[in-house]
Amino acid sequence: MENSENIENIESNENLNFQSRINLEPLRESIDKIKAEMETVIVGQHKMIDQLLVAILANGHVLIEGVPGVAKTMTSKIIAKTLSVGFSRIQFTPDLMPSDILGTSVFDLKKSEFEFKKGPIFSNLILIDEINRAPAKTQAALFEVMEERQITIDGHSFQLERPFIVLATQNPIEQEGTYRLPEAQLDRFIFKINIDYPKLDEEISIIQREHTLQNTGKLEHIKAVLSASDIMNYQALVKQIIVEPNLLEYIAKLVVNTRENAFLYLGASPRASIAILNAAKGFAAIRGRDFVTPEDIKEAAIPVLQHRVIVTPEREMEGLTSVEIIKQIIESIEIPR
Repeated sequence: MENSENIENIESNENLNFQSRINLEPLRESIDKIKAEMETVIVGQHKMIDQLLVAILANGHVLIEGVPGVAKTMTSKIIAKTLSVGFSRIQFTPDLMPSDILGTSVFDLKKSEFEFKKGPIFSNLILIDEINRAPAKTQAALFEVMEERQITIDGHSFQLERPFIVLATQNPIEQEGTYRLPEAQLDRFIFKINIDYPKLDEEISIIQREHTLQNTGKLEHIKAVLSASDIMNYQALVKQIIVEPNLLEYIAKLVVNTRENAFLYLGASPRASIAILNAAKGFAAIRGRDFVTPEDIKEAAIPVLQHRVIVTPEREMEGLTSVEIIKQIIESIEIPR
């Protein structure tokens, strides 16, 4: 009798043990392979790499900000090489026109009709270098394509091939010949990633690697890990990550607090709430969990919110930044248990 009771107790305990409801093992293995490929070239910057991968899993665009020479463009190129998808690079300049990005209608003499010639935006992974160098008219050309993954030319809509992700870089220091990005465009980036200077040991590793490479190209040995269909499958998988109702409320409180904060002139929109949700799912997935924790939400909050809020002029003059205010908001809201 005791043996049968013991067996029942063991079975009930096994049922209480957590079992992943979503098979995330292939995704984890793929993420680890991409990281390994990137780390053959990029020294440090682990947080940035995680954020880039999460953005791809969340089907979001990324704005990368940093001074010249910190490998913003190089990182984007390496990510592109690890993905077996179409890649296009667009260098933004003050004289760039919308048609240079989207494409234009050209008259075909043989057919006696206009034919649409697709621009470089028709690809899967788009690197926009120095996005803040193009004027407002060209910036506005990105609004539809970044939000709806389509463009409208001469009354005709053209759907872009999935996946479609924009990685944009900008230099925060140099102001000559630059244009401030419109708030509507900033709101379309799931993350703004700030790249800092490397630490001393990382700087030494960078120099050593460069010395060892000699004439060998940095990207020659990077292998493709994921195909377009793999990315879309993983994006669909990440959507299924479980989020408890109290965590949804936690996300809403974080975002609503930005609108009610006395230090902020402009708060975040509902699009920011959705971005935190999707990014938190991505962070959970790359760590092998099929459920979101408060830590995932806190990790997503700063890169999602920092470019969507505007600090009041008085606080800005005092040197207070949006990141510091967001950290204060995170600390002020009780974490769900």
